[in-house]
Amino acid sequence: MQSLTETVTPAPAPAPAAVPKPASAFDCDVLVVGGGPAGATIATLLAQRGRDVILAEKGHHPRFHIGESLLPANAALFDALGVREEVERLGLAKYGVEFVSPEHDHQAMIEFVEAWDKTMPYAWQVRRSELDELLFRNAAAKGARAIEGCRVRQVRFDAEGASVDAELDDGVKRSWRARFVVDASGRDTLLANQFHCKQKNPKHNSAALFGHFEGATRLSGKAEGNITIFWFDHGWFWFIPLADGVTSVGAVCWPYYLKTRTKPLPEFFRDTIASCPALAARLDRATLVCEVHATGNYSYSSSVSSGERFLMLGDAYAFIDPVFSSGVLLAMKSAFAGADVVETTLDRPRRAARARRRFDAVARRGPREFSWFIFRVSSPTMREFFMYPQNPLRVKEALISLFAGDIYGKTPIWPSIFALKALYYLVSLGNLGRSLAFWKRRRANIRDIEVSAS
Repeated sequence: MQSLTETVTPAPAPAPAAVPKPASAFDCDVLVVGGGPAGATIATLLAQRGRDVILAEKGHHPRFHIGESLLPANAALFDALGVREEVERLGLAKYGVEFVSPEHDHQAMIEFVEAWDKTMPYAWQVRRSELDELLFRNAAAKGARAIEGCRVRQVRFDAEGASVDAELDDGVKRSWRARFVVDASGRDTLLANQFHCKQKNPKHNSAALFGHFEGATRLSGKAEGNITIFWFDHGWFWFIPLADGVTSVGAVCWPYYLKTRTKPLPEFFRDTIASCPALAARLDRATLVCEVHATGNYSYSSSVSSGERFLMLGDAYAFIDPVFSSGVLLAMKSAFAGADVVETTLDRPRRAARARRRFDAVARRGPREFSWFIFRVSSPTMREFFMYPQNPLRVKEALISLFAGDIYGKTPIWPSIFALKALYYLVSLGNLGRSLAFWKRRRANIRDIEVSAS
């Protein structure tokens, strides 16, 4: 067994065989495409169960990735993988979420300890480069054949398994036969693109620009690690403090706003920050310490999440607006559910269809439950709910539970979530003028996106 610091180096390309390999000759049980949280998690679980797993990562760890904020529900998954102590060491404790609105004269704070289930009081802010490497090395230590610098180009399925074509950094071509393929390729969406089943979200689409700062003004004491959400005219900002003193700052906005850029990206980012005075004050003495990144076409999903010999996990299946920091949780949770599907398919194929239906339900549940709030996060009514949180019918506790990621267990939050949604519609109707103005503006933004994409 390897230590967590070792890396499996790619084996030399085999000499061409004189006779083609029979289709039934498999190189591994499972080939996992992508070495992020989803891929590393399922590779670890399957290797621990005795499966021969190849984990192919196109890059080299550590590599930059956005999405540094975790949820309390991640803790149980880290426990199951045996890495929680390392995550504690890498991360900065996150006890809650602060909301700042230009339309209100105060800041609002919710804490995870106020959730229905009080046993998940905090999460972490982490550098994704460090977390992803930890999970990847853990998969290798648990028995997966983890290969870096290996980009999978194509997967060809047949009646018995799949042929996976890849290319190493040095241009050498590799091909493996696998009984099952897991697509955890993230926003590359390997199989969704190959199957032409990737769909932009028709209700919500956004773009982002982001960077890291040193010297930002943080909250004090226990709240130092809390994430702050700032609303502004074109969307919202995240403000994520990291353990090493760096703060991740990003703007999620309508793509039309990025199209107005007429200057270099760093200057445009500074101008965007200046349009949010509360955030600009916290960055007044801060220094940008990394390249500014921009990305568009944020929200999408695949029309399928699984097939007879494949699964799509995490961002390879769907990506939603990151306002509630759900990305890593959804990726890892889908990996835990997916491991059972792979086991069932390989050992009890007659039960595979039922296992896939259960997996599909898990894969769809997270994006669906978070998306209802994401679509409305900038609406006047939802802002009022966040800025003046109340707890009739335990709706506040239920909402915080959802934000903590407690949506897969037995915590009885759903009647209260239903009540919260009903309250939202009632309050929106009571303020019909402002509600209609918001949705009219939102519809215009989406229409602008559709026109520019056509």
